[in-house]
Amino acid sequence: MKHKLTKLTLLVLALSVSTCGVNPVTKKRELQFVSEEKEIAIGTQNYSPTRQSQGGDYVLDPELTAYVQSVGDKLAAVSDRKLPYEYAVINDSVPNAWAMPGGKIAFNRGLLYELNSEAELAAVMGHEMVHAAARHGAQGMERGMLLQGAMVAVGIGAQNTDYANLIVGGAQVGAQLVNSKYGRDAESESDLYGMQYMKKAGYDPTAAVTLQETFVRLSAGRKSNFIEGLFASHPPSPERVAENKATLAKLGAGGEWGKEIYAKKTAKLRATQGAYKAYDEAVKALNDKNVDKAKTLVSQAIAIEPKEARFQELLGDIALTQKKPQEALAFYDKAIKMQPDYFKPHIQSGIALFNMGKKTEAEPYLKRANQLLPTAPGHALLGQLAEGRGDINGALQHYQVAASSNSDIGKDAIARAVKIDLPRNPAKYIQSAAQADNAGNLYAVVQNGTPVTINRVVVRVVKYDASTGRAVGQSGLLTINGVAPGKHNQVAVGTRVNNAKEVGLYKVVVESAELAQ
Repeated sequence: MKHKLTKLTLLVLALSVSTCGVNPVTKKRELQFVSEEKEIAIGTQNYSPTRQSQGGDYVLDPELTAYVQSVGDKLAAVSDRKLPYEYAVINDSVPNAWAMPGGKIAFNRGLLYELNSEAELAAVMGHEMVHAAARHGAQGMERGMLLQGAMVAVGIGAQNTDYANLIVGGAQVGAQLVNSKYGRDAESESDLYGMQYMKKAGYDPTAAVTLQETFVRLSAGRKSNFIEGLFASHPPSPERVAENKATLAKLGAGGEWGKEIYAKKTAKLRATQGAYKAYDEAVKALNDKNVDKAKTLVSQAIAIEPKEARFQELLGDIALTQKKPQEALAFYDKAIKMQPDYFKPHIQSGIALFNMGKKTEAEPYLKRANQLLPTAPGHALLGQLAEGRGDINGALQHYQVAASSNSDIGKDAIARAVKIDLPRNPAKYIQSAAQADNAGNLYAVVQNGTPVTINRVVVRVVKYDASTGRAVGQSGLLTINGVAPGKHNQVAVGTRVNNAKEVGLYKVVVESAELAQ
C-alpha cells in the first residue's frame, strides 16, 4: 500500500512540475495545462466565427476600427505579455466588449456610443487586454479540464440574430469563451493591471474610476441595456470602485483624456445612431409579427444610412415572412454585395432557394454560410442535398454536425441520420443484453437509443464458455417487434438459467433493424 501511495505521489508531483508556470501578468505560480501556443491557436480559430455570431464586423467606418486598433496598440506596447493582439468593432447595439485567449479583443458598436473619451476607451480596452494577457480565459478552460476532462461548449449569446441556439461545430467553443463570467479575482486583476497599462500608455487612470462609478449607477437601476451586455460578464460593484480608487491613489491621476479626438473619431458612428435604433426596433417589430411597423422602421434606417447591409438583410427577412422568397432573394443579394463576408444573407438565401425547390442554386450559398459560421440549418440542408444524390456518408457528416444544436433542426437532423444509418449499423443505435426473470427464463432485451420508432429488430443470442471465454453455441434469429424511442422490448430465448452468473455467459447480438414507415 505504501509503495502504491509513493508511486501515486510521484506521479502527481511530476504532473505538477510539468504543468506549473508563472503568470505573465501577476508573476504568481500557477498550474498551466493550456500552452501559449494553444491559447493563440484557440483565439485564431474562434475569433472570426464568434464575431459572425454576434452581428459581424462594423465595416462602414474603417477609420473608426483603425482608431480602436491604435488605442489597443498603445496599451499592448506596455502590456506584460506580447501576444498577437487584434481588435475589431462588432455591428451590434448592445454595449459589450470581450477578449479571447491569445489576445483577440472585440468592442460592440453599442459600447462606443456610451463612452466619452479615449481614456474611457483605454480603460475598457486595458481591462479586456489583461483578461487575455493574464490567461483568464485559459484558466477557465483549465478549470473545465480539471473538473470534466474536457472543455464543453454551452449556450450561445448571438445578439440580433435568429441563430442563437443554431451555431454548431467549433464555433460553439468561441461563444462559450466570450460568454463565460469571470470570477471576482480575475475582474480585480483586470482592473488593477488595466489601470497600470493606462498610466504607462499616457492615459489618465481616473477614467477607469469614473467609468466604473457610471456602471454602478446604471446597474443599480437595472434599466440599462448594459445589463444584457457588458454587465452580464463584467458585473460592476461599489467594491470594484473602491479598489480602483485605491489603485488610482498609488498610480496618481494625470494623463491624456482625449475627449476631442474621441468625439471626432466617433462622429460618423454617432451621426448614424438613429438608423441603428430604428433597425433594432424593426427587428423587435418583426419578431412581434408587426410587419408594417417593421417595414416603416427599416425604411427610416435606410434613409439615414443607405450603405448598411443589415438593413437590406432585414427587408429580406420581412419578405420571407410574407412568403415572397423571390423578393427576399433580391434583398439578400444587395446585402451580400454590400458586405460579402457576413454569414446571414448567405444562409437565408440558401434556405429560400432550397424551399423554392432550387436546390442546386441553394448549395453554394449554404456552403459559403458554413465557411463563415457553421449553423444547424446550413449543415442540415447540405445533408439533405447529399442524401438526395446518394452521398450517404456526406449526408451523415452534415447531419451529425447539425445534431449538436439543441434545437428542432438538430433533433430533425438526428432523426434523418438514424433513418439512413441505422439499417447499416443497427448495433450503433440499439443497446442489447440478456436478462432473466424470477423463474430463470432468459430474454433478449433491446433498448432504442434513437428519437424514432424501430419497427423490427432481429437479434441472435450467443453463449460463451465460462472457463475459455469462447462461443459454444448460439440461438436462431429472434425478432422483436416495435420499440418506441427511448424504450425497450424483449423476446424469449427459450432457455432457462439458474443464476445471474449464468446470464453473464450470454451475449445478444443485433443483426438487423427496420424503422417504422
